[in-house]
Amino acid sequence: MRLAYANEMEEEDRHDLLCQRDREEERAEERERAPVDMLCRLIGMVLHLDERPSFSSRPLSSMIRICAITVFLNTAGCMGMQLTSTGPQTLQRAQGERMTLVCTYTPDPSDTGELDIEWSVVSPDTTQKDQLLLSYAGGNKYIHGNPGLTKGLDFAAGDPSLGDASLSIAFLSPAHSATYQCKVKKSPGVDMQKVSLVVMVRPSVPKCWVEGGEAVGETVSLHCKSSEGSSPLSYAWKRERGGPIPPSATQNRVTGELLISNHSESFVGIYMCEVTNAVGDERCRVKLTANKPPNRAGVIAGTVVGCLLLIIILAILIWLLIYKCDARFTRYEKEVSNDIREDVPAPESRPHSRCSSRGASLHPGVAYSQVGMQQTGHSDRGHTHIPSTSTGYTPVKYDSRYSFAV
Repeated sequence: MRLAYANEMEEEDRHDLLCQRDREEERAEERERAPVDMLCRLIGMVLHLDERPSFSSRPLSSMIRICAITVFLNTAGCMGMQLTSTGPQTLQRAQGERMTLVCTYTPDPSDTGELDIEWSVVSPDTTQKDQLLLSYAGGNKYIHGNPGLTKGLDFAAGDPSLGDASLSIAFLSPAHSATYQCKVKKSPGVDMQKVSLVVMVRPSVPKCWVEGGEAVGETVSLHCKSSEGSSPLSYAWKRERGGPIPPSATQNRVTGELLISNHSESFVGIYMCEVTNAVGDERCRVKLTANKPPNRAGVIAGTVVGCLLLIIILAILIWLLIYKCDARFTRYEKEVSNDIREDVPAPESRPHSRCSSRGASLHPGVAYSQVGMQQTGHSDRGHTHIPSTSTGYTPVKYDSRYSFAV
């Protein structure tokens, strides 16, 4: 429905443009035929006088005939100032272009007054005054109005008094969209004409892309979008390689979408999208392929195997974590059992000889007793040792609770 609506709008625009051109041509022809029509009417009026058979009216009719011809010749020779430029009354141009609004004129020999040329913007509100932009009077040019609008405006001809009062615009912008009036006056003759100018933005280079997996049997859509451009924008898809687009594909000229419901090898190729409006066009390209769908059984099997492997890996990690924690707890218990409690008092120590302590350390659990012995002193390198008297000792007992003799 959108495609049909867009086509109807295009047909209506073309029809309006053709009708407008026909009306302009008819007006130009009527203007050219006006003197001839006037002459024919006067001649007809004069000839009608001959239908009266009265003899007395013949001198009067002859006199009227002569006066009518004289008046017509004087009127035809004094038609006054005429604008001779023709063309469409509505112009569409792209932003940034240079534009010339044509306005040529032909003065009558009877026009003896001072030449006065004015270019103005017609106000859409009839109660408001028109905005004067550019004028020529007394051999001088004058610029009026808003500087933002009049910037780049000038007469196309170096000397507008030579019959060319065309207006030149150096750089078109959307602000220049208006209805312009050219008025040429040279007393007593005066003439004027209007022309409408519409400044539009060219479409920017569109972006083309493909949506969908491009798999055989799936739905695939090609998209084309231009970010800039005056409406209405029209999109059209063409296939550069691979022949014309199969009729099963549907495209929307308003949105720029090419829809392929059941993708197949017959749609493979390079596609070009062209976006157009009244003042320009741009293009982009995209390549469309056809991929075979993946094996579903293989995909399912791979998914199952992957899940099992993941479960096994998680189980191994959990077992290692539990084993590590158990080993660390066992080692901690052993360390605690070997430590000496700080709140237990130390055992009382008893005096003992070197031999008893040494013997106790060599043979734990054995009680030793020393027998008093007398050692006779002898000289060693001139020194005399005094014999020591040994006394009796109580036998040493070994207590396994404290790991030493008590």
